[in-house]
This record gives sequence, C-alpha cells and structure tokens, in this order.
Amino acid sequence: MKHYKSWSGLNKQLSGLLCEPLKNRITYFLTRYHDVHNSYGRASIRLDGKELVNFSWVEAYKQERDVHNRWKETGAWDFDAPELKDKWDKEATYSEYDFLEAAVDFLQLPIQEALSSENYLVRVFAIMDRRVGKRTLEAIMKTEEYKSYPMWVRQFYELRLGIEDSGSGK
Repeated sequence: MKHYKSWSGLNKQLSGLLCEPLKNRITYFLTRYHDVHNSYGRASIRLDGKELVNFSWVEAYKQERDVHNRWKETGAWDFDAPELKDKWDKEATYSEYDFLEAAVDFLQLPIQEALSSENYLVRVFAIMDRRVGKRTLEAIMKTEEYKSYPMWVRQFYELRLGIEDSGSGK
C-alpha cells in the first residue's frame, strides 16, 4: 500500500473534495484496535451519521477464505483471480486496508481516471468529488452505466445524481 502520513490528514483531504451538497453530510470513518492481534480495524462511509458501507478485518478473513477455497479447487493461490475480484466487488468484501489503499490511489488520480477506475471504491470517492461537473454528471445519467454497478456502489451515484438533479442540495 502507498504511504500516507495520518488518517486525520487523509480524511481532511477526502472531506475537502466532497461536492458542496455532500459536505457535512458524508463522513469517512477509520479506527484501529491496537490492543487486538494485528491491530485490526474498521472503516466506513456514512451519510448523515448512518453507515452506508463498511470495510473491516472480517472482510479480509472472507477474502482469505475465498482464496483458500479456490486453492483447494484449482491449486492456484491467487488473490488477483478475476472471479474472486468480481465476487468481492459485488459484495463489498473489502478490508479497512483496501479502503485506505483506494483513498490514497484516488487522491493521486485525475478525476476522469478516478471515475473510470476498475476499483469501485475509487469510483465512489470520485462520484462525490466537487471536481465532477454538471456535464460529466449529465453524461453519467445519460449512459446509465452506473445502474449495472453493485448496489453498494450504485447508492453513491444515485445520491449524487439525485442531489444534483433536485438542485436543492438536501
């Protein structure tokens, strides 16, 4: 994983890039349980205090179980297997480390690249970004490609597009 200085700094950067209607409504959360073996942690994205999606060490164990089961079936030990990635994308089977890696990657990408990233977490950060303008949002609405995304991703697109479409900001 690429290095970042502190969660508070990273959180400040992510929050600073939120579009105006989502400022003070979307929050990012990360905690580490330092007294637990391997300093397990948990991350989430919240809207008005309600958790929309979370990422935790439990998901890392699910990934390991899936890789182990695949190894038993095929003899291949591969965390990058396309069928596993598809399953994890669909079910949001990501750990807090995956969340952090996506956040750091997102901050280093131009916004158009982030919007078309293969990483759904990067896309989630991107669709809520203030740099995504009206024309880009209109193009996203027109193609409706986001409707084929897993529900946990689609909810962020629908949130942003709904806010922009209503023009009310709430």
